[in-house]
Amino acid sequence: MFWAEFLQPDLVLENTVIGLTPELLQRYQLKGLVLDVDETLVPLKEREVSPEVAEWVGQIRQIASLWLVSNNISETRIGGIAKSLQLPYICSAGKPSRRKLRAAIASMGFPADRVAMVGDRLITDALAGNRMGMFTILVEPMVDPAIAARSYPLRTLEVRLTQGLLGFPLTGKQQNVRKDS
Repeated sequence: MFWAEFLQPDLVLENTVIGLTPELLQRYQLKGLVLDVDETLVPLKEREVSPEVAEWVGQIRQIASLWLVSNNISETRIGGIAKSLQLPYICSAGKPSRRKLRAAIASMGFPADRVAMVGDRLITDALAGNRMGMFTILVEPMVDPAIAARSYPLRTLEVRLTQGLLGFPLTGKQQNVRKDS
C-alpha cells in the first residue's frame, strides 16, 4: 500500500456517526466498530452523549460489537461516557499507534477487516485503522461544520493535505455516503 493511502478512509460518511446505518454495516460485512469518542460521539467539551447518539448505539449494538477507543487522557470523562452507553473503552490510546486498537479487536474476536475504525480524524483514526487492516470510516465531527472550520484547523488541514498535496480526493476507497442516503 502506498504510504498516502494509509490516510484514505474506506468510506467517507458526509454525516455524523448517527448516519452510519445497520444497512451500511451489513453492506460492508462489518461485525464490530471501534469508535473514537471526541467529536465522533460527543462534542469535545461535553461529558454526556445526546439522546440521538444513545439511541444510535442501542440500535447498532444489536448487530455489531462496539468499543470506544480514545486518545483523550481523561479516565473520568471517557469512562463516564462509556459507562452511560454500557460499552467497553480504552482511553489514552495514542492513535495512530496500533497497540490499543489491537486489544479492542482481539476482545471482539473478529478479523481486523471485519471491524471498522470510525472517527472524525484522518491522522489519528483513519491512519490507525488502515495500519491495522481495518475498514476505516470517516464521519463528520459532532459540531456545527461552520464552527469546525474555525475551531478545528488541524482537521481542515488534514483534509486539505489529503485532497491537494497527496493527490486524491477525500471520497473514500469504497464510496462517499451523503446525508440523504
